[in-house]
Amino acid sequence: MTPPTPPAFDATALGAEIARRIGVRAERDAVLAKLTTMRVGGTADLFATAHNAFELRGLIRFARSRAIPLLVLGRGSNVVVSDRGIRGLVVHVRAEQSSVDGERYIAAAGVQMARAATETQKAGLSGLEFGLAIPGTVGGAVWANAGAHGSEVATILESADVLLADGTEARLAAAELGFAYRDSRFKHQDDPATREFVLGATFRLRPEPPDVIRGRLDDIRRWRQAHQPLGLASAGSVFRNPDDGPAAGLLIERAGLKGFRIGGATVSEKHANFIVHDRTGTAADVRRLADHVRATIQATDGIDLRFEVEFVGDWTGWPWPADDAGGADPA
Repeated sequence: MTPPTPPAFDATALGAEIARRIGVRAERDAVLAKLTTMRVGGTADLFATAHNAFELRGLIRFARSRAIPLLVLGRGSNVVVSDRGIRGLVVHVRAEQSSVDGERYIAAAGVQMARAATETQKAGLSGLEFGLAIPGTVGGAVWANAGAHGSEVATILESADVLLADGTEARLAAAELGFAYRDSRFKHQDDPATREFVLGATFRLRPEPPDVIRGRLDDIRRWRQAHQPLGLASAGSVFRNPDDGPAAGLLIERAGLKGFRIGGATVSEKHANFIVHDRTGTAADVRRLADHVRATIQATDGIDLRFEVEFVGDWTGWPWPADDAGGADPA
């Protein structure tokens, strides 16, 4: 069964207050599966959409002022939401304002990276081509130092607009963000009271002919079509590549796990570091399969693969019994 909402959390009253103070409609028990690329997961106690930085700041500050559990969700491309749902408030970031200023591209947190890649191509600015392969938003990409095709956010980011723990805003240079491989300072803020949030980013690019940039984008599209399970529900790469040795996908393929299935989740036949979901299973299926893959590689290669995906929401008591999907219907 789904754990009850804490008594102090009155979703109806809080939703009404959000509408009154911020001018944003808040929805109770919103289904989250449709907002993630894996297409699994339960409901949010309270859900609101931020269409601009003003609304995003207001919702975050509101949650903090009342100590409400908060999850900020972009395109949902790097997460697996628990079948038991998410306690507290989920804010869906749809702040999608963007502009070009000389050799700079300025984007709000909700701008999709693929859109950033095509917008900068049309403006004759190179450097964000790899964004075409990132199935998430600018905010999530900065948070994760996302990368592909030999590049990453850290190589082109000039600064990020950040809502700090004390509620003030700052424009922080890329050097201040603690970037490492698929990592940043934002990933190490477990205490909700000290958590920071990306509101937007400025990328410093270089001028090149749009036709030349378009050619690189076409190459990336062809590569993705040939090597990744596009069109299927997935959360992107499940594991980070190890610091040394073969990539995670190659390790998983060598272990004979391509096509291995648990419930509605399967290790992709096309790229072994992807788990795809046939929309008949659960988030628990996905996590059990990911755990199985991780344990297998530990046993066969002595390598402890680290998750790149985030398992968010109520995973209390995991691993659950095999017949317990967390009290939710299959997505």
